Amino acid sequence: MGFFDFLKSKRGLHLSQLAKRLGYDYLARDEYGVRHLLMDFQLLKIGGRKRIKHIISKDFYDPDLKIKIFDYQYTISTGQSSATYVQTVFFANCKELGLPKFCLKPENLLHTIGAWLGKNDIDFESFPEFSKSYHLTGEDEYIIRQTFSDDVLQYFTQHSGWSVEGLNYFLIFYKSKKRQAPEVMQPFIQQGFEILDLFMHKGYSV
Repeated sequence: MGFFDFLKSKRGLHLSQLAKRLGYDYLARDEYGVRHLLMDFQLLKIGGRKRIKHIISKDFYDPDLKIKIFDYQYTISTGQSSATYVQTVFFANCKELGLPKFCLKPENLLHTIGAWLGKNDIDFESFPEFSKSYHLTGEDEYIIRQTFSDDVLQYFTQHSGWSVEGLNYFLIFYKSKKRQAPEVMQPFIQQGFEILDLFMHKGYSV
């Protein structure tokens, strides 16, 4: 076994132990077909050689909620070189969501350049720090503004650097190119539930 294979197996062991302790299930590979469920999300449209692995999952029944936490990997090739990125993703499938399609990402230089070219995102005058820190896009601006209540805006004003995407019953939460270590996975899951709770009943009825 090579060094990197050892690290992968060690991560799988730690995450399977965590899942057992929390009462979740663990799968090393994407036997659920999660990648196909999320093909409409921006995260899944980046790069190639896409893989989902180390899935921790649990189904709840009140409300009807399915939670999956996993590592998502993709590779960006430039012809002569390539780079592979991994991020840990919290994915909620909940019938009580009913979200418009939106993508929330940390504001960066490319977004600023896009604004100069007339590609504006959705800003909130009453939350200037949120608008400064985050780039929010989506087709139905009115519904998105209704979805991003003061509670949601305040939360992300205080918690910068995260990415969130929503569509109908689906919500994903992650930090771009950041794989969460096993020792911080439980707080990461807890934060995912906090964000899910913020968006509950915030969207439209589908």
